[in-house]
Amino acid sequence: MTTLLLEQIKMPLEHGDKDLEEAIRKKLGLASGEAASWTIAKKAVDARKAGQILIVYNILVELEDSLLQGRLKKRLERGELKVAPCKSYRLPPAGRFEYPPVVVGAGPAGLFAAYILASCGARPLVLERGKPVEERHKDVEAFFGGGPLQPESNIQFGEGGAGTYSDGKLNTGVKDPSLRKEKVLEVLLEAGAPEEIGTMAKPHIGTDRLLGVVASLRQKIIGLGGEFRFQTKVEDVLLEEGRVSGVLLGGGEEVRTRAVVLAIGHSARDTFAALAARGIPMERKAFAVGLRIEHPQEMISRSQYGSDFAHPHLPVAEYKLSHHAANGRGVYTFCMCPGGFVVNSSSEPGGVVCNGMSYFNRGARNANSALLASVHPEDFPGTDVLAGVAFQREWEQKAFHLGGGNHSLPVQLLGDFLEGKVSEGFGEVQPNTKGRTSFADLNRCLPPYVAEALKEALPVFDRKIRGFARKDAVLTGVETRSSSPVRILRGENCESPVRGLFPCGEGAGYAGGIMSAAMDGIKVAESVLAGTYSALPSSKGYGLKEREDGCDEKE
Repeated sequence: MTTLLLEQIKMPLEHGDKDLEEAIRKKLGLASGEAASWTIAKKAVDARKAGQILIVYNILVELEDSLLQGRLKKRLERGELKVAPCKSYRLPPAGRFEYPPVVVGAGPAGLFAAYILASCGARPLVLERGKPVEERHKDVEAFFGGGPLQPESNIQFGEGGAGTYSDGKLNTGVKDPSLRKEKVLEVLLEAGAPEEIGTMAKPHIGTDRLLGVVASLRQKIIGLGGEFRFQTKVEDVLLEEGRVSGVLLGGGEEVRTRAVVLAIGHSARDTFAALAARGIPMERKAFAVGLRIEHPQEMISRSQYGSDFAHPHLPVAEYKLSHHAANGRGVYTFCMCPGGFVVNSSSEPGGVVCNGMSYFNRGARNANSALLASVHPEDFPGTDVLAGVAFQREWEQKAFHLGGGNHSLPVQLLGDFLEGKVSEGFGEVQPNTKGRTSFADLNRCLPPYVAEALKEALPVFDRKIRGFARKDAVLTGVETRSSSPVRILRGENCESPVRGLFPCGEGAGYAGGIMSAAMDGIKVAESVLAGTYSALPSSKGYGLKEREDGCDEKE
């Protein structure tokens, strides 16, 4: 048997399996009696033409070799048909380790780095400052209900990372011939993710399903020889002659290792500060700040699909918009959550941050998205490598005070945002929020050039999605954690100039979302496995600072 890949089979909205099978036979030129076993490889929606929505399939078809040696042979030779490419990721060879590698952080990057390391017999130790996902979820729900903020157990910190409380999107534009994306999907499916993620063009898992998937993935890593330690904060990286010799934990415990995967996430500001103080090479980077915007999901779906918006073959509609503002700022929507919630994702006392999330069914009444404008290192005062962190914190603290000083999210109607006045009540759009809210003027928790750029973009976006700039759309502030404000430098082999240190994932500045972070975790694990970390050469000369107590020199 040989498997062919048939691409771009376009079907009308009203079709069934028999119609699709007939289209497959027609594509191959098969008679009704000739056998063809097929499965869906990918399924997408083409809604570019109103009233002519198509469902587009890529299909895997198994055929007897006799057919391919017969009348289909010339079509194969001409390239009209093609054999399905191999989609099986190959694990790298096992490395040699004097001590088990340490993975700092149990977000997507850290979990997938640990999974690959464990699969190759490296027995990694995963150190996570937050709690296991089951306990973390209780703290998050309590905070949503008005309880206290837990600085080490919230939407930013804890097993699964910030991506656990999102829409669970698995989109990525990363091109990777090494099939890491396919490996991520395979592992997630084995951990209990919905089967649909294997075929959806824009797969998502949803927060409700991710909680169980993350816990299952942890158990898989443990079963492969990995170890987890929760509520365990890494305070410092230990060095010997300019290379990693271990990590220092809160309470003074030292863990010896020659390889540290640094998958700390974009909100580990205290860890960024410790690394900067140590002289670990890093740089400031651009990111984006702005607000969350909510509309009725039905409005978005009607805009995208027209009168067919409720058809059972159609997923809940999404959008992605961008505009280049006159002041030079790029404005765009980000992390759009169909049928979702705006969530209070604060992680520091005295600061407020918002984000979005959806459950797998995307069944809530509102759609929400970040509405962001770009900011650049030159916008941050001073030359400190952590100036972007201070910039984020400044606007989060202003949002905190605008919300009343009790970790309420400040909210405002779009029309009032344009006029600069505090709203007095909601209109037709009732917010879908996890956490408390309070009316405020959101212009006061944004840099003026960001507010200016957002206001310019709103009527532009309204021309693309009718009703986008409706006056009663709900805005929530402030969104500052779109990506990391720093990049921890690394070479082509994913290793820092500090030998044995492997910056990884979104927090290190090398990913942007669950899928790309997980893929980067796999890539970094491959690099760790390719090295031998028992007698590394020195990497002094990068301004690294030894600890004053001399602990870096101890065996």
